[in-house]
Amino acid sequence: MPLPLIALLVTSQLALAADSIPKLDTRPSCRAAAAAAIGQNRNAEVCQRDEDAARDKLKQDWSGFTAAQRAHCTSLSRMGGSPSYVELLTCLEMAKAAASLPAEVKKGRVVR
Repeated sequence: MPLPLIALLVTSQLALAADSIPKLDTRPSCRAAAAAAIGQNRNAEVCQRDEDAARDKLKQDWSGFTAAQRAHCTSLSRMGGSPSYVELLTCLEMAKAAASLPAEVKKGRVVR
């Protein structure tokens, strides 16, 4: 196989890997959430279902976020504790919404 073809294949595989949702171990955060829950309805299984639903939504919507949004929110979701797909999804949705705000609002000016 010619060297340029090998380089192209490797590069495309790296791009695909970077363009997929991160693999997060959400079990520790769900155990912690269940331990801190006040009500009996919020247990680790319910938390894990929420995490799975958020992961599925991310799979559907991942390409709709910019590379910068994905990188920023992924790093935030892994910072300071157990990672969470729910937190990652929330961050991405907020980043996307903030990007669509008018320039005046982004600068802190209210347009009337």
